[in-house]
Amino acid sequence: MSGWGDLYSLPMLPSWVPGTAAGIISLHLIQKLLFPYFWADLGYLLKVLIYGLRVEMYQLQGKIVTVLDKFVKLAEKQPHKPFLIYEGKVYTYRDVDRRSNRIAQVFLHHGTLKKGDTVAMLMGNEPDFIHVWFGLAKLGCVVAFLNFNVRSRSLLHCVVSCEPKILIVGADLLGTLEEILPNLQEGVGVWIMTKDSTFPRVHTLLDKIEAASEDPVPVTRRCASTLKSSVLYIFTSGTTGLPKAAVISHMQVLKGAAGLWAFGATAEDIIYITLPLYHSAASLLGVGGCIELGATCVLKKKFSASQFWSDCKKYNVTVIQYIGELCRYLCSQPVKEGEKNHKVRLAVGNGVRNDVWREFLDRFGAVKICEFYGATEGNICFMNHTGKIGSVGRTNFFYKLFFPFDLIKYDFQKDEPIRNKHGWCEKVKKGEAGLLVSKVNAKNPFFGYAGNKKHTEKKLLCEVFKKGDLYFNTGDLMVQDHENFLYFWDRIGDTFRWKGENVATTEVSDVIVMLDFIQEANVYGVSVPDHEGKAGMASLVLKQNTSLDLEQMYKQVVTYLPSYACPLFLRVQEKMEMTGTFKQQKFRLVDEGFNPSTITDPLYFLDNSKKAYVLLTKEVHEMILSGKMKL
Repeated sequence: MSGWGDLYSLPMLPSWVPGTAAGIISLHLIQKLLFPYFWADLGYLLKVLIYGLRVEMYQLQGKIVTVLDKFVKLAEKQPHKPFLIYEGKVYTYRDVDRRSNRIAQVFLHHGTLKKGDTVAMLMGNEPDFIHVWFGLAKLGCVVAFLNFNVRSRSLLHCVVSCEPKILIVGADLLGTLEEILPNLQEGVGVWIMTKDSTFPRVHTLLDKIEAASEDPVPVTRRCASTLKSSVLYIFTSGTTGLPKAAVISHMQVLKGAAGLWAFGATAEDIIYITLPLYHSAASLLGVGGCIELGATCVLKKKFSASQFWSDCKKYNVTVIQYIGELCRYLCSQPVKEGEKNHKVRLAVGNGVRNDVWREFLDRFGAVKICEFYGATEGNICFMNHTGKIGSVGRTNFFYKLFFPFDLIKYDFQKDEPIRNKHGWCEKVKKGEAGLLVSKVNAKNPFFGYAGNKKHTEKKLLCEVFKKGDLYFNTGDLMVQDHENFLYFWDRIGDTFRWKGENVATTEVSDVIVMLDFIQEANVYGVSVPDHEGKAGMASLVLKQNTSLDLEQMYKQVVTYLPSYACPLFLRVQEKMEMTGTFKQQKFRLVDEGFNPSTITDPLYFLDNSKKAYVLLTKEVHEMILSGKMKL
């Protein structure tokens, strides 16, 4: 019969075991308390290092493996797997490979293109954009993606800056071609994606593709001698002026393509691309990321907020891309039943506002928002791998070893970094906004802009902290908090100075859109004669079936903003002018100013003497210009 005595016959744990267990638990608690993001940071850093080492190993073995090389391998390995789905039609890896071979064969036999020549593409989102891109890349050409929203003289500027041998135009953009054709420089061959043409001296491509061979062109045509060689020109969005052609190397394409993988996407994922393919987010992160994973992408001709979730359900989408205001457009749609009944698990992009981020999660379910930061032409990238709302990413000691960057003090009046008496730039403290600069070195080069040496030099800062150093000027103001999270603050071109203080346009617009009758707010600075700096102005779009409540507007800005940040002028528009990548266009608005004689939209002025916004008439405008009205 068993009894209490049997307990003493059980083997006793060694005396060190409880102490060790207590120590492990204590260390775990200390780590959670003092280093809460340790494991998340370590996991992300290891991914970055593994990918970098893989690329280095290939180079040491004498292999230069590009994203195109990876695609060709996948076409052999998984020929029948869907690579692209467009308007219900499925294109397998083999289909895309063979059609791009046909396009390469057309130009190979035409004999006008040599390895290294530039070809400009003016095409919308369609499968043939990818076919033409890959076909030209197989010939070793540098491909320039033209923004189809840019027209006339601005478009001519883009074509001239990249100096193409050939311009290829989509069938739906022949009207845009007609605008520039008479002024297009001699020597640029024009090809259109049709079977016949009414234009003089313009070649047709569609008929020749159908007649061409599917055989691959010689591999030597596409072989890269170095990962630093140029492969694409991608134009900046042109929010503050004419677009610039950023030079994109094979290395940058590889880094961009690794983004989805770094955020945890897999080969089983289905990626939904609604952004324009001429933008790096869609072409490098989206299409390139799909190739890196060996996954499938669903391509949309044009973003549609009303069709977005139905498309996601129809195609079993698991990863979506966003940029700029896209998430807000989705949140602005009428609420429907079953909005959380989808398979989307990751949303990758940048530029989502904090309030929209929260609303998006509440409304559409447990989607992990993967916010990142990175300029098309930049040499620095941050990724928010922890999901902290509002942050564009995290940094730490080890990350800075591989990707050196700093936040430095900036003079908004002089529009340049502040330098001390010794001529060196100064770093800001944690919690303060500073200009993000990234060190340019062999591992993190800056390739500049095609055909524009002046703009390339303008983006570089010399002798920042010591003699001989060189940094890339991102033009972005960032804040690093005490937990090493990074937050986008503003663009230096957007931030303006008024009454001796810096005004961040994002901060002002965030306060204004809190009002229930405001749909959008675009904030910028305008020049006022005989006044230093720039006065704040907000262009507003009202929600449907609402009116502008000037009393509420006044209360909102004076309650939540410092006096110097309150917009002095309001402009009510029917529709906000946007870039093709859902960024607000400020350039024209700044240029037009606040003159009621030339602006037909309703204008209002913050009259401090009346503690109210009043209609900005020609008489009030003249009083402001003459100095009779105090600002």
